[in-house]
Amino acid sequence: MIFPIDKDEQDLLRLIGRTAEQLGAPAYMVGGYVRDKMLGRQTKDLDIVCLGSGIELSEAVASQLLPQPHVTVFRRFGTAMFRHRGRELEFVGARKESYSEDSRKPAVEEGTLEDDQFRRDFTINALAISLNEFDFGQLLDPFDGIKHLSEKILKTPLDPGKTFSDDPLRMMRAIRFATQLGFVIEPETLEAISRYRERIQIVSQERITTELNKILETPTPSVGFKLLMDTGLLQLILPEMVELKGVEFKEGVGHKDNFYHTLQVVDNLCKKSDDLWLRWSAVLHDIAKPATKRFEPEVGWTFHGHDALGANMVVKIFRRLRLPLDHKMKFVQKMVRMHLRPISLTQEDITDSAVRRLLFDAGDDLDALLTLCEADITSKNPKKVTRYLENYAHLRTKLEEVEENDRLRNWQPPVSGEMIMEAFGIGPCKEVGMIKTRIREAILEGDIPNQFDQAYSLMLEEGQKLGLVTSRTKAGQ
Repeated sequence: MIFPIDKDEQDLLRLIGRTAEQLGAPAYMVGGYVRDKMLGRQTKDLDIVCLGSGIELSEAVASQLLPQPHVTVFRRFGTAMFRHRGRELEFVGARKESYSEDSRKPAVEEGTLEDDQFRRDFTINALAISLNEFDFGQLLDPFDGIKHLSEKILKTPLDPGKTFSDDPLRMMRAIRFATQLGFVIEPETLEAISRYRERIQIVSQERITTELNKILETPTPSVGFKLLMDTGLLQLILPEMVELKGVEFKEGVGHKDNFYHTLQVVDNLCKKSDDLWLRWSAVLHDIAKPATKRFEPEVGWTFHGHDALGANMVVKIFRRLRLPLDHKMKFVQKMVRMHLRPISLTQEDITDSAVRRLLFDAGDDLDALLTLCEADITSKNPKKVTRYLENYAHLRTKLEEVEENDRLRNWQPPVSGEMIMEAFGIGPCKEVGMIKTRIREAILEGDIPNQFDQAYSLMLEEGQKLGLVTSRTKAGQ
């Protein structure tokens, strides 16, 4: 079978083939490029395997391109890569691998193309295309990868137990590919993931989290999280999420299964936003419900304080998963802490004061917070969903009206601490904070407008109540 290579890539790939022939190192395109082209997916990453030195081939090819790209060499792994006209090309010599029990880093030695295909994780990634002049474009498919592509099946080329035991990260990749591509993991392969799940513990947390993030970046991450749950991997990676699963009954009263609720919230959110950190907020928004679950005979099941406790848990989870402990984590904390606030404003008559406080506290993250809250509507009753969404639409209108009048999003006080200290001739002290708080509360409650003159007058009044004397009065004395 001849693989249909795009015209805009033909010249580059034929150049690689000619250069490989001159070096006596036949070259082949392998892996994700071939898979994605067959699936009609856009791809700019080209992986080239040659029967020789991948580093030597990459440098020889780069020297013939204009503008000449910089070649990055990884001698330890025998690989090299460069970027050219929006494409990333990686070169490696064909190799075979052997693994020790306590590491996923293989012992590597030179091998044939067949050896290289044997070491691939899945049959759909073991496809190769010849770049050599005598059979340019010929597709080499030793494991029925084309058949599995058409059937949307994920299957390992060799025994799945050996494949996953050798490199346990492949278990995460299987679940990620199933989620990304909409494929089904072949039963024997899926069973092997469950059987060898404990091997995931030899993989670095950073690599595991990279796969988790890729699952979260798909249109329907619930597919991946269900597979992680069913295979037992989730218990090893994110046990707090496993604790959400299940329904408890008391006195005939049950609560919803918060694991499946969370997955629906995540999927709902993914239809509205591709922000990875907002998606993490959806994953963790109810993470503290198991710890706060109580049964109260008068009202049934309650989860009081799960928003505040959940925000605290975000730090621990981000640290363990090696997620960034910076403004991204703080954003997720904020979303988890505040996710109940807008809901309460849709269940009662909305006061301007409550709206001002939401604007003040949410700041620039208000739209993200409302998107999360709307995704949190998972009722199976279409009339309820419609009513809840209408309530949020009303809240959005009210927020716009109040913001237009009071300008409280990312609010800065009209009177600063420096102004207070200068007015009363004092240094930093608790009285400065008390006056600032009083001005802020007066504006949020609507007692005074968000304007300098009124805030300054209130500052003078509060200062007088606290026994402070203005600098002007002091000067008169």
